[in-house]
Amino acid sequence: MRKILYIIFFILFPVNLNAENISKVYFAGGCFWCMEESFDKVDGVIKTISGYSGGHVKNPKYKDVVKNTTGHYETLEITYDTSIINFKKLLEIYWINIDPFDADGQFCDRGESYKSVVFFENSDQKTIIDASIKNIEDKFNKKVVTYVKQFNEFYIAETYHQDYYEKNFIRYLMYKKGCQREETLNKIWG
Repeated sequence: MRKILYIIFFILFPVNLNAENISKVYFAGGCFWCMEESFDKVDGVIKTISGYSGGHVKNPKYKDVVKNTTGHYETLEITYDTSIINFKKLLEIYWINIDPFDADGQFCDRGESYKSVVFFENSDQKTIIDASIKNIEDKFNKKVVTYVKQFNEFYIAETYHQDYYEKNFIRYLMYKKGCQREETLNKIWG
């Protein structure tokens, strides 16, 4: 819904979005439906796209990714306006939406394709990521097991995965509740 309102706003009130202010970031945090819902609510996020990244197979399909043979992770592409929000703030939002201490996946989704990954595109992002991991480890006195990987390529997931939480609201809520995502996040982050 937020995306639709954002699009309507820019149709009714055209703003010259400066291409220099538009950037993308890639995060894997288990189920990309849940990650999409979390980031769609953030001011400055223009759009989110569910997909796959980090693997060795070109143009992967969901049925292959979940078999854990492609090397890909369920990943969210986040397009954002850098005049409103920056990489560091998006990273902070990412952390509170995952369990950075779960080495086997996220919540009820288990396996390599559901592990958490922060992708970086340059040394500045890598420095910010490393500092944020150190802060979390110091705060919790635990090792963060989220992968940090150089971004290479992103593949858009099948259409039925896009905006799943909006298009299939009841099924999505049942899934999210069944996985105890919110309960787990509240235990970790308060």
